[in-house]
Amino acid sequence: MREFIVEADGGSRGNPGPAGYGAVVIDAVTGETLVERAEYIGVATNNVAEYRGLVAGLRAARDLDPAARVRVRMDSKLVVEQMSGRWQIKHPDMKPLAAEAGRILPRSQVTYEWIPRAQNKHADRLANEAMDAGGRGESWTPAGTEGASTEAPVKGRGDRRDEPQPSGGRTTATGPTSSPGGEPAGTGVSVQGRGDPRDEPQPSGSRTTAEGPTPSPGGEAAKVTDDRRAARNVAGPAPTVGWGAAPDMGAPATFVLLRHGETPLTPQKRFSGSGGSDPSLSDVGRQQAERAATALAARGTVQAVVASPLARTRETAAVVAARLGLDVVVEDGLRETDFGAWEGLTFGEVRERYPDDLNAWLGSPDVEPTGGGESFAATAHRMADTRDRLTAAHAGRTVLLVTHVTPIKTLVRLALGAPPESLFRMELSAASLSAVAYYADGNASVRLFNDTSHLR
Repeated sequence: MREFIVEADGGSRGNPGPAGYGAVVIDAVTGETLVERAEYIGVATNNVAEYRGLVAGLRAARDLDPAARVRVRMDSKLVVEQMSGRWQIKHPDMKPLAAEAGRILPRSQVTYEWIPRAQNKHADRLANEAMDAGGRGESWTPAGTEGASTEAPVKGRGDRRDEPQPSGGRTTATGPTSSPGGEPAGTGVSVQGRGDPRDEPQPSGSRTTAEGPTPSPGGEAAKVTDDRRAARNVAGPAPTVGWGAAPDMGAPATFVLLRHGETPLTPQKRFSGSGGSDPSLSDVGRQQAERAATALAARGTVQAVVASPLARTRETAAVVAARLGLDVVVEDGLRETDFGAWEGLTFGEVRERYPDDLNAWLGSPDVEPTGGGESFAATAHRMADTRDRLTAAHAGRTVLLVTHVTPIKTLVRLALGAPPESLFRMELSAASLSAVAYYADGNASVRLFNDTSHLR
């Protein structure tokens, strides 16, 4: 399978002002430039121009080989985060462009990586050439072709760096930042040597920097390295939470994440997803639900209860909701992953019956379990959509989500900016409590994970 690198950029001289984009498709193996695209697009904002560059680059890659894997590299953190599903897209001019970009190639073929502006010079140059041509009333043509501009590209893009992002205020530090000592929640990784702050994360909350749908196929060490580097690069400066938060952000939507109590399959460590027998709670599981209810009632902060549609989560939620005097709302997006033909089997049994399928599944989030179950990448997309829908519906509120192992781990992974393989490095006990706060600018802060103190 071929692999392309798409580097894209866009700029606006005035923001909004005369704008243009540039995109280049590169052979990932040879480093050869295969296609260049650039266009003057009239008056637009920086972010719209950047999205137009992304669309042009993806189309060019698809035209070369619609089955190729594509690594998108951009110095717009906003576009990278939004297309990865970690930040919401609120601006009306960007929503249709993001949707258009998402339809060009299957999600499983495209990954996104933030790079410093200094590493995006090729696309930057093309964008400036397009704006220069537009200023002369001409169309951009590739260098060396008849009618091509002989003028040097403009250095810089006016006030491009001063554009506020649609999701709120932005930080302006140009180097690594650090969080104040004693900060109560969430620590981030600062971007080392970042000289272009226009897409820095907004105040309050930890950066949501997980790779989301980004695949890291097993056995491909370079791709795993890219995933980890991307997670570090987009992590941004340390968050400002608690006393350091911006005063106008308001209270976050806080999800208290409760894994359901034990079922007969839980102590046997059998795959139990949404495609199996849908077991009910065991006696132990019901006792665990009661203890969780007691602990949550003592906290007294939960304002709504939302549960997965499966029996074990609805039973757990009903016990807690009765103690809290709340109703249970069922949300299909919170269901467990479908494990296909592995449902009801132990890990050892799957290893014995489907060794190749299991190895592939362990090596890549894009691989489905035997028999057409749900991949971890598909679960991540579902959970990101569910997260966005629920945070919008419960802004400023504390909501109990009663769900399963994979949905909870995925929400935590996305909030932390951890790569897909981190799902295998988290322990999540039955009836445990975790918590993630989501701020109005799209940032998140993990506040609790796998708390089982109420069960002891």
